[in-house]
Amino acid sequence: MGRSLGTTVQSLAGLSVPADEMQRIQQEYVQEATALWNKSLEGQDALKPADKRFSAPEWSAHPAAAFTASLYLLNARTLRRLADALQGDDKACERVRFAVQQWVAASSPSNFLALNPEALKKAIDTRGSSLTQGVQQLMHDLRQGHLSQTDESVFHVGQNVATSPGQVVFENAFFQLIEYAPLTDTVYERPFLFVPPCINKFYILDLQPENSVVRYLVSQGHRVFMISWVNPDESLAQANWDDYIEQGVFEALRVTRDISGADQVNALGFCVGGTMLGTALATMAARGEHPAASLTLLTAFLDFSQTGIMDVFVDEATVRMREMTMGPDSPKGGGLMRGGDLAATFSFLRPNDLVWNYVVGNYLKGEPPPAFDLLYWNSDSTNLPGPFYTWYLRNTYLENKLVQPGAVTVCGEPLNLGLLDLPTFIYGSREDHIVPWESAYASTQVVQGPRTFVLGASGHIAGVINPPEKKKRSHWVSGSLAQALPDSASAWLDAAEERPGSWWPVWADWLAGHAGRQVPAPKRPGNRTYPPIEAAPGRYVLRKA
Repeated sequence: MGRSLGTTVQSLAGLSVPADEMQRIQQEYVQEATALWNKSLEGQDALKPADKRFSAPEWSAHPAAAFTASLYLLNARTLRRLADALQGDDKACERVRFAVQQWVAASSPSNFLALNPEALKKAIDTRGSSLTQGVQQLMHDLRQGHLSQTDESVFHVGQNVATSPGQVVFENAFFQLIEYAPLTDTVYERPFLFVPPCINKFYILDLQPENSVVRYLVSQGHRVFMISWVNPDESLAQANWDDYIEQGVFEALRVTRDISGADQVNALGFCVGGTMLGTALATMAARGEHPAASLTLLTAFLDFSQTGIMDVFVDEATVRMREMTMGPDSPKGGGLMRGGDLAATFSFLRPNDLVWNYVVGNYLKGEPPPAFDLLYWNSDSTNLPGPFYTWYLRNTYLENKLVQPGAVTVCGEPLNLGLLDLPTFIYGSREDHIVPWESAYASTQVVQGPRTFVLGASGHIAGVINPPEKKKRSHWVSGSLAQALPDSASAWLDAAEERPGSWWPVWADWLAGHAGRQVPAPKRPGNRTYPPIEAAPGRYVLRKA
């Protein structure tokens, strides 16, 4: 670890900005700063900072505030230009750019009460009650251990989120399996299994009836099953990747087929769930087992060559430290990666939208955050077993071994994702900062068999949760939804066709072609071997981190 840390320091020390570019940036900064000062002398309303953080009229109405905000924006642009001009080790450059992004976001004058005229005016107008409310909300967030992004008191799992009717029909230490009640008289004979990420709770796929992927699929006539991963406590602190594949995905596939009586299922993996599902199916294929008739991957990695901004968090020193403190090499042979730490990391990938926006609103202006189901789910974090987490970090983000045939062994089988020879629907979100869409597209070059790729607008979650009734956003498809896809994501996009609205109907049409014939809907969930245990969403999803 010492050598790798030294390498990191050395790579940072080796960064530099070319002299001519440095001179150009300095000259332009002086010119823009001079112009800014001269404009500020023209009087009130002369400066109008072009940023949503300074869009309130109070910023333009106060010359000092307008100048402060405008100078901040100039400084921020200059710092970004300097970071972008760095030459040297690519990863070191990315880390500097990320650090600059964090500093720029944190140093905005809008984040400080004394420099925020909008917050000051509200304090005066409310005779200080906004500040009192802000302090109360700050103390509340300190007690609960995370920043409130939504009014969490409004939502209750099983009451107004995760409300699709169903029954838990199987459970073990790792997950509960939910079977959802049919909404149609007949269903497709081949059942559908969701494998959500264990890094979050499953109900992102079943928020409320109007934006539930589960309800949409059930309304299309599918018999739907869902893995609800347990929120691990110390009893699972030593669980590893193989445990989640064997006792999680394998078991869910087996029980779903047993209950439905079908030889194969249609299966979907979302985010990390897609990586786990792909790993599980390839491992089973090595054993001569083929439990899935089709595979859907939503914003998921198989090939970790390009991980985007997440790459700045992963190097040999960081992974080794995790392995020694919570992984298999730790004193107890394991530990827990706390959900709050993971949630904070993901929030700081978009600091202005997911951190400082709420600092200003909640604490400086004393405004309660609005009720938003997606952000409630985002704050309902989950722990991860350390050995599982560290195996994942090393073999995916750090060493990208999953796409190297035989480089890792899973459940006793050398892993070869090239054995995924089945119809595959792959979805990426164009503005995804967690799974860059080009990396989602890279899965088309890993799996075998017929492949369909669809690109949606927006980000990692908002792009996925886009019901057709909302008539929002757009999506891109291959001209003929062809099986033959180019090697390059950019080449695919150049030839793709943009269509308005949700991508869900495209997926539903594709899925229907792999679901078999229509049969009478089951009158009751489960079977004699697996009778209902409790109503959905079950106990596991209620466990807090």
